[in-house]
Amino acid sequence: MTTTIVNAGYWEALWSGGRRYRHLDGTEARLMDERLGAGRGRPALDIGCGDGSLARHLHHELGYRATGIDISPTAVDLAASHDTRPGSGPAWQCTDVITGDLTALPDPAYAVITCRLVYRWMDDKGAFLSRVRHLLAPGGIFWVVTEIAGLREDTDPLHSLGISPAETELLTSGWSSVQTADLDVLRCFALCP
Repeated sequence: MTTTIVNAGYWEALWSGGRRYRHLDGTEARLMDERLGAGRGRPALDIGCGDGSLARHLHHELGYRATGIDISPTAVDLAASHDTRPGSGPAWQCTDVITGDLTALPDPAYAVITCRLVYRWMDDKGAFLSRVRHLLAPGGIFWVVTEIAGLREDTDPLHSLGISPAETELLTSGWSSVQTADLDVLRCFALCP
C-alpha cells in the first residue's frame, strides 16, 4: 500500500494542473438547503472551498454571509474569479484549517460550517474536528459530505475510496444530533453540538 502525503503542495499541484472535482448538483443542493435553512445574513464557513460553488450557493441562494477557505492559492483564485462584482459574493481566503491562524478568519464563530469532499483527506481527523468545534457557533450545524468506503461496486477500482467505519464513528461521536442522507457513493452528515 502506498501512502500519499497530502499537504498544501499536493493540492496546489492538482488545482494548478487543471484538476476539477465533482460539482454541487441539484439533489445535493436541495438536501443541504433543507438541513441548513435560510442564512439570514449569519456567517458560514466552507472548508476546502475549491472552485467556490458551495460557498456561492450558501451566500447567494441561502443568504448566509459565506467565507470560503482552501489550502490551494489556485483554488482560491478560481473561486474568486467567478464573482461578478468585487465584494458581491463570498469572502475568499487561502488558509490551512489545521495549522493556520483561525483568528485571521472574518468571524470568530460560524452558524454553518461545511466540509465537502475534504474530511477523508485530513491526516489528523481528531485535530480537524476539534478546530471545527472551536469555530462552530452554539446551535450551529457542521455539514459534511464525504465518500463512504465500500459504497461503490466491488469491481470499481475506487471501491475502497472513502472513510472507514472507524473514521465515520470519529466524525459522528460527541454531537447532540446526527442526521445522515446518502447520495450515490456520498453520505451527507448534519452534525449539531
